[in-house]
Amino acid sequence: MIKLSSVLLVDDDQLTNDLNQRLLQELGVADQYLSANDGEQAFAALEELALEANPTSPVLVLLDVKMPGMDGMAFVEAYQRLPPAQQQAVVIVMHTAYMSSHDLGRIESLPIAGLVSKPLTKEKLDTILKLHFQRRFPLT
Repeated sequence: MIKLSSVLLVDDDQLTNDLNQRLLQELGVADQYLSANDGEQAFAALEELALEANPTSPVLVLLDVKMPGMDGMAFVEAYQRLPPAQQQAVVIVMHTAYMSSHDLGRIESLPIAGLVSKPLTKEKLDTILKLHFQRRFPLT
């Protein structure tokens, strides 16, 4: 599988970030893994990553919906203010353990690639890679 340039894991639960990073590393998904525990920290990291990313070397952002401070939806609103070329090199997939119908309605209007339930699994990750990056890894 051709690797992604970077994956940015954003969750206020550090254990979730650690488990997701371990899974991604075991599967060899990317060259670089970064994590952030809040939206502000994540957006600062994304601004740096997006400068070097391009559509052939994309960045995957796995973004928690509910976080204190800048939540996932506010993060996406900030992302929309990036230059279009930087936005095109970023694929955002939101992840959550619980979703209210109100939140789901808000998410449907955002420019994200998708929504996946927690926990992240090899099968869910394979689907994300196939749908948004035309890449896959062998499932054993």
